[in-house]
Amino acid sequence: MCLGHLIKLAGLSACFAFWALSAQAQNFSALARIDSATSAITNAGNDNVRVALQLSQGVPFRVFTLSRPDRLVIDFREVDWTGLDSKTLLQSHKIVEVRFGGYRPGWSRLVAQMGQPMAVADVAMTIAPETEAANLSLLLRPVSRAVYDAAAGALFDPRWDLPPDTLDPPRRDKPSRRLVVMLDPGHGGIDPGAENRGIKEADLMLLLARELKDTLLRTGDYDVLLTREADVFVSLEDRVRLAHQRGADVFISLHADALAHGVAHGARIFTLSDAASDAASAALAERHDRLDILSGIDLNGADDVVTDVLLDLARLETAPRARALAQSVLAGIENATGDLYKLPLQQAAFSVLKAADIPSILVEAGFLSTDQDLDNLIDPLWRAGFIAGLRDGLAAWVISDRAEATLRRR
Repeated sequence: MCLGHLIKLAGLSACFAFWALSAQAQNFSALARIDSATSAITNAGNDNVRVALQLSQGVPFRVFTLSRPDRLVIDFREVDWTGLDSKTLLQSHKIVEVRFGGYRPGWSRLVAQMGQPMAVADVAMTIAPETEAANLSLLLRPVSRAVYDAAAGALFDPRWDLPPDTLDPPRRDKPSRRLVVMLDPGHGGIDPGAENRGIKEADLMLLLARELKDTLLRTGDYDVLLTREADVFVSLEDRVRLAHQRGADVFISLHADALAHGVAHGARIFTLSDAASDAASAALAERHDRLDILSGIDLNGADDVVTDVLLDLARLETAPRARALAQSVLAGIENATGDLYKLPLQQAAFSVLKAADIPSILVEAGFLSTDQDLDNLIDPLWRAGFIAGLRDGLAAWVISDRAEATLRRR
């Protein structure tokens, strides 16, 4: 427990100082590769769990734990996870799930969800002098709930984490200026999203967002921003925060869902509502939030009843604008491609749609689990038509929304 507390209190600075000295002697580069054949999470006797990660070289790292659910988080500077499979890595029944991938540009993260409270009892990284390969060994030991919760909590260091939001968003009271559109490619990094035929939702949505950005910029009517520009993890909270920070007028999140059972086809658009359109929509929203949690987000202090009430009041004006945006974009997509889901306009409690003062929609461009939709999404010509429809729908909404804004001000 002493070492666990040391990691929590000293955090990155202790690890960073150690590896800075080592790097001078061993000429480390910025990227370490994982050795999938010799890395494993295994039972270690006495109900303990051993995490052993073999890397091509030493890198700075930090370790901490989080609650709700109980998770071990290991951050690295930076690891290439190519070839590592979570099913092969995870060999202990005491760990429920393990995820790994990019977290911030230049940084990587591994998150292990634990089946019971466990504290870090021992951690060390050793370097082989002959090869400079590194072995990170970490021992988890069961502890009581009280002991675990007392030690758990997210670290903060500006070298690892995004700074807190201290910027006031620009004023949005000039309807004649270009509209600021925040495009949100879903998932990324440690959270790849749906997968089919070796294609990841995160990669496909980043491609779609970049092409949509180029199309909107060519009109000259918009300033367009992306919540992520690479295959990195951005939390749901940070996606909304970035939209506020950059003064976005519209927030469009891009996804491509996958079904575990059955076949579905076509695009659909979600707007925010606690009352989901159906059980499938509710489950999809819950799954998106769960992926965010399992990527290592600290939920402590997230609940604020008074704030929620004030946000709900602010959404009274924004919600009808978001529904109008969704209907207009769906009309544009239908006109351009004809590929719509049988119930194309739906509602669910997606966290990424909860910006109270920004009309926000979540566009499911298709079903990655359906071959027809996947073939469409990887076809540049189909994507061009889909994007043109989205562009036309957005343009039609802007005209009607500005006309209604004039009436609202009277």
